[in-house]
Amino acid sequence: MLPAGARPAGAGPVAQPAQRVLFVGNSLTAANDLPALVEALGRAAGGPAVEAVGLTFNNFSLEDHWGRGDARQAIERGGWTWVVLQQGPSALPDSQVSLRDWTRRFDAEIRKAGGRTALYMVWPSRARAFDFAGVSASYAAAAREIAGRLLPVGDAWRQAWALDRSLTLYGPDAFHPSELGSYLAALVIYQGLTGRSPAGLPAQLVVRPGRALVLDDRTAGLLQQAAAAVAATRSR
Repeated sequence: MLPAGARPAGAGPVAQPAQRVLFVGNSLTAANDLPALVEALGRAAGGPAVEAVGLTFNNFSLEDHWGRGDARQAIERGGWTWVVLQQGPSALPDSQVSLRDWTRRFDAEIRKAGGRTALYMVWPSRARAFDFAGVSASYAAAAREIAGRLLPVGDAWRQAWALDRSLTLYGPDAFHPSELGSYLAALVIYQGLTGRSPAGLPAQLVVRPGRALVLDDRTAGLLQQAAAAVAATRSR
């Protein structure tokens, strides 16, 4: 008889439980079905697995989500490993205050329900590209204030352009992400929530039945390099 807790010789690794993730945001999260992209990375990588649910409304801030109530009800039901919060760029002074304020309120509910809070740092529109540093500082401050997890996607966009300025991360409206931009976001988020390096993750993903994301190996490699570099910088 084996001692309590022992495993038979030759037994395979213990499967890690799936991380259940609730995304609370707006169209920057909904674009290209980012939650499904994060799930697809988990499947393609062989784990850790992610089960993701998106709760998104166009043009919503965290204050709007709080007022509507759906997000709070979902959080209160519990069972989430992570709740990922996202609003607009939030670089302007009033928006910075709002991001920190409503992040604190949501974090209290998330902790009460047994989950952890992560902040999905986005990016400014192309017309306000000078605001990248402000967006980064705003989201970093909100995450730091609650001791939450920062998912520095906006920083990864800048790192990707430092590697290849021709990468098309913006979509046609010069604000929402292209598929490349969302793939890079998914890499950063998967790394941040699971601790797995994005290096070597697949360039081709089955996002949902009948829908695939196919990148060439060079482009995927550059985006993975950018995501890994930002994660390494933030961990210092």
